[in-house]
Amino acid sequence: MAPHNSNSIEVGSAWSACTNKNNNDNDFRSGVEELPTSSAKCECCGMCEEFTQEYIKRVRETFLGRLICGLCGEAVNVEMEKNGGKREKGLEEHMSVCVKFNSLGRSCSWLYLAEDVKEILKKASRTNPPHPTR
Repeated sequence: MAPHNSNSIEVGSAWSACTNKNNNDNDFRSGVEELPTSSAKCECCGMCEEFTQEYIKRVRETFLGRLICGLCGEAVNVEMEKNGGKREKGLEEHMSVCVKFNSLGRSCSWLYLAEDVKEILKKASRTNPPHPTR
């Protein structure tokens, strides 16, 4: 069985190392060769996750050189569909939401909620013109 490598790596300027954890559980994977992994933070949401070098390479190829977690990758794909299949636009949209949330939502969640309600009302007023009064 290959040794589990939990060393942090530098994979880009927007990534920072996460706390290293040693996984000493003897779980159902005994006998299965583990690939070396490293802890890193997602460029979008900041969530720490374990990544293999193969995964990092694949994600960078898919998401224009950015390293993002699987959850953010799915969100980018949804945004991409909304924007006519343009990956760059989908990535830009999702990253702007995450940056906004990380700067405002984590410290003042009620402000983030108020901002969302404001956006919903703006969208609703554009799609539903006011009814004439009788």
